[in-house]
Amino acid sequence: MRNQIEFKVSGSHALFTDPLSKIGGEKFSYQVPTYQALKGITESVYWKPTIIWYVDEVRVMNSIQTESKGIRPIEYSGGNTLAYYTYLKEVEYQVRAHFEFNPFREDLVHDRNENKHHNVAKRSVQAGGRRDIFLGTRECQGYVEPCQYGEGIGFYDDIPEIDFGLMVHGINYPDETGRQELETRLWRPKMENGIIRFPRPEECTLVRKTGQGVAKSFGPNNMESVDLLYAELFGEEESG
Repeated sequence: MRNQIEFKVSGSHALFTDPLSKIGGEKFSYQVPTYQALKGITESVYWKPTIIWYVDEVRVMNSIQTESKGIRPIEYSGGNTLAYYTYLKEVEYQVRAHFEFNPFREDLVHDRNENKHHNVAKRSVQAGGRRDIFLGTRECQGYVEPCQYGEGIGFYDDIPEIDFGLMVHGINYPDETGRQELETRLWRPKMENGIIRFPRPEECTLVRKTGQGVAKSFGPNNMESVDLLYAELFGEEESG
């Protein structure tokens, strides 16, 4: 697609948490990243509320390995405890994604400049992302680099198919659906020759409502132009 980007993301550890393991505190990682995790990484590379990123596919480059660590998570009521988290280790993925304009953000219709957003996104990939990259959780630092999708040798290139069972696909938020509901999507991913191809969010049939929400609107009450911001910070003579 014209507005597609491709990049490599890697790290020493990743924790794409299986929701079933969150309740007891002993977190366990999925074997592969979820659509939502990859979307979050892509948004850390470059994001504006005008656009929605769609992850088309991911290529798993390294073998799937796990490592358990003793962690002392902070208890918000005071003190801490001991838990064992099972991480993926030495991960590397090639990601292909594209953006589309958010049809539910009519307040930002003036910002629908495809060439601008695509060029900034490509520069952001070259720079390693605009924000910190995390592989599932904050303690798992990731690194983004530009790549040509499909280049190099992947560990699973010659394995026809691996089925991962039922997994979380992602979350539907009100500002991307137009509905004042939070929803969790599920699906059954298959990796074919090292590649997982994702369905679009609206194509997922296993959807569960998980709460209520509302989209945040943008306007003169909560936005400032760059010129006004510079004038406030440095004085009127600096803003020009």
